[in-house]
Amino acid sequence: MQVTQTLNEGLMRGYKLIVTAEELDAKVNEKLAEAAPEVEMKGFRKGKVPMALLRKQFGPRLLGEAMQESVDGVMAKHFEESGDRPAMQPKVEMKNEGWKEGDDVEVDMTYEALPDIPEVDLSKIKLEKLVVEADDASIDEALQKLAESSQNFEDRKKGSKSKDGDQVVIDFVGKVGGEAFQGGAAEDFPLTLGSGQFIPGFEEQLVGVKAGDEMTVEVSFPEAYGNKELAGQAATFDVTVKAVKEPKPATLDDDLAKKYGAESLDALKTQVSERIKSEYDSASRAVMKRALLDALDDVVSFDLPPSLVEAEAAQIAHQLWHDENPDHQGHNHDKIEPTEEHKKLAERRVRLGLLLAELGQKAEIKVTDAEMTQAVMNQARQYPGQERQFFEFVQQNAQMRQQLQAPIFEDKVVDHIFEQTTVKEKKSSKDELQKAVDALDDE
Repeated sequence: MQVTQTLNEGLMRGYKLIVTAEELDAKVNEKLAEAAPEVEMKGFRKGKVPMALLRKQFGPRLLGEAMQESVDGVMAKHFEESGDRPAMQPKVEMKNEGWKEGDDVEVDMTYEALPDIPEVDLSKIKLEKLVVEADDASIDEALQKLAESSQNFEDRKKGSKSKDGDQVVIDFVGKVGGEAFQGGAAEDFPLTLGSGQFIPGFEEQLVGVKAGDEMTVEVSFPEAYGNKELAGQAATFDVTVKAVKEPKPATLDDDLAKKYGAESLDALKTQVSERIKSEYDSASRAVMKRALLDALDDVVSFDLPPSLVEAEAAQIAHQLWHDENPDHQGHNHDKIEPTEEHKKLAERRVRLGLLLAELGQKAEIKVTDAEMTQAVMNQARQYPGQERQFFEFVQQNAQMRQQLQAPIFEDKVVDHIFEQTTVKEKKSSKDELQKAVDALDDE
């Protein structure tokens, strides 16, 4: 086997790989010798088929396998000896297109090598950690929201008109083109006005109704409605209002606490306090993580593989376009060209991604099986009733496993870096923390 460098510009590398005909022939003979003891052929006992006959029968197929394995072996040996790590899958092209058995195999391999990552003195990085305690006002506000979410509805005074937030109990029949459609009717249906439970425009027309009212609600199904037969269609609903009820918040007492799995109101307050503190800590960590990434971006500089930057910029542009056009489903749209702003953000992401990967590798940080299982379980909850199918999908999809693993690995690396930096705690208020969190979205 011969390896000759043909390109060395920046991070671009090119090599000419040659696998000689003699090496290929030896590889084929090796494969035939391995298979011979198990081969049965008419006229010969098992394992006694002549090598010449085996070569005639299986040689062409084994030659292709030997060629692929030989090229793969040359590439693997090259990366092991050179220490190069390709940024993306190397481009491999066979040069002698008119190849025939007995010829050497000539292959051109090109790739972008990942750059050498410079050492970073993490101890020189200074970070500020915002510390916010769960005060009584925050706890009382959270408890009040729990009470409101557990509210009951009581009949309003006879003849009272409904208000936004009230519950109306209705019978209704939906029609398209004057014909009732399947699934468009119900009796004694409790609908909270303003909940957004029905299609846009429906609930708004029920504000101001009284028990006993009969009316026709006119609406149009959204273009992106799940039922394609109804999507974009104008519809009417014949509605009978059977009751109008006003919300009554639940009382903050031990009974409410038990409804949320606590033994008493005091125990519920403790749970709420711990949850709020956990939320504050999570927000504080996000702020500190951004500060860390900004600091690393300032002190680290190295060449970036253009292919990674281009791929990341395209992904950013594509995602932002869909964020700005939420009604456009699928990807049947014109190509979205990344802007200079997209490219600048892509460079930052690629630089920090390579740096974190390097620091994580040196620290021997791994994502455990237990952490991956927990991540899969958390994701599976988004598909109620289909959890098993989701687990099977993840098991069979390496890209999906990588998507789940990447943020876990990054967070573990960031926590590792936090331990190496100088962190100063600063007592702050909830408003100060919220302001810092809001600033993350502005950048």
